[in-house]
Amino acid sequence: MKIPMVDMLAGYPEIKDEVEASVKNIFNKANFILGEEVNKFEKEFAAFNGAKYAVGVANGTDALRLAIIACGIKRGDEIITTPFTFIATSETISQAGAVPVFADINPDTYNLDPKDAERKITSKTKAILPVHLYGHPAEMDEIMELARKHNLKVIEDCAQSFTAKYKFNQTDWKYTGTMGDCGTYSFFPAKNLGAFGDGGMIVTNDEHIYNELIALRNHGSKERYIHDMEGYNSRLDTVQAAILSIKLKHIDAWTEKRNKIAEKYNLALKDIAKIPVIKENCKHSFNYYTIKFSDRETRDKVQKHLSDNGIANNIYYPIALHRQKAYAHLNTKPLEVCEKIQDTVFSLPMYPELPDEHIKAIADCIKECIHELTAKK
Repeated sequence: MKIPMVDMLAGYPEIKDEVEASVKNIFNKANFILGEEVNKFEKEFAAFNGAKYAVGVANGTDALRLAIIACGIKRGDEIITTPFTFIATSETISQAGAVPVFADINPDTYNLDPKDAERKITSKTKAILPVHLYGHPAEMDEIMELARKHNLKVIEDCAQSFTAKYKFNQTDWKYTGTMGDCGTYSFFPAKNLGAFGDGGMIVTNDEHIYNELIALRNHGSKERYIHDMEGYNSRLDTVQAAILSIKLKHIDAWTEKRNKIAEKYNLALKDIAKIPVIKENCKHSFNYYTIKFSDRETRDKVQKHLSDNGIANNIYYPIALHRQKAYAHLNTKPLEVCEKIQDTVFSLPMYPELPDEHIKAIADCIKECIHELTAKK
């Protein structure tokens, strides 16, 4: 049985007619760059998240880069972030002229550890950049308290957490991306809200940041051929905006399906591996379903057994950023929790239409491998 990590066409029949009609309409109008569909989707996306503003950009990496610049980060400034994430999180810090400073992670959620983050704060620290990894919110109460205490900006990386919620100040449920100064999102096709190509978004409640973003995404121009600054060419395509607008109407139902799949995985695997932790003040969006084993040898053997049986799986992420050659010059000291987690986790197939028989086959395959390993001891 072949089981993919993600089947991006499984949900297409449900929206096929509406998508094709919308795309045909754009082709007929030829409004491919910043057409009215972009503005419409930006307003819908902001309203969905409870944010004042949303700015569509070309991809999730640009969303991070432009958010960092719009928050006033300058050359030589330091931004504290997690090393347990995709390199887009840190490379955009460097590309903005700042320095990524890696702090350790929480052993349960694998998100940035606020206590270790505080230990890394210096006079050069200007921002904290938490990642809501796999779809589980970072500890935003503690992070925002750190930001208030040290006068820091907070830029939330929500590439994997669209629709995830956090009970902010233990009172109000807020979507990830709306608690800091900016929230950034990726619409890479495999994301919870995925385009049929690339795309990204930034949300903010700060009018000054919003105005900076509007100019930055379009060559530093708010008025055609008038440039107050140098900017970038990073605009969300009209076609992608139209498709995303259609998909946004289904996102709550798709998130609910992901959570039900996670519950089925949990029930089948709870005695076999460490299943995902969901804190009481968090609602998960399960961009990835990630399990943990006691040691690397077990993890690697289970992963190989799944692959040998045609079941896709992946390690997010096999080498933490502070151990990558790209960041050797930072001379980051060992981060004990992160280095253990990277050696013991991997992710299983996850998408809203994942059939029950596939979930059972995946769980049975893992159990089979664990039982074989146990019998040999």
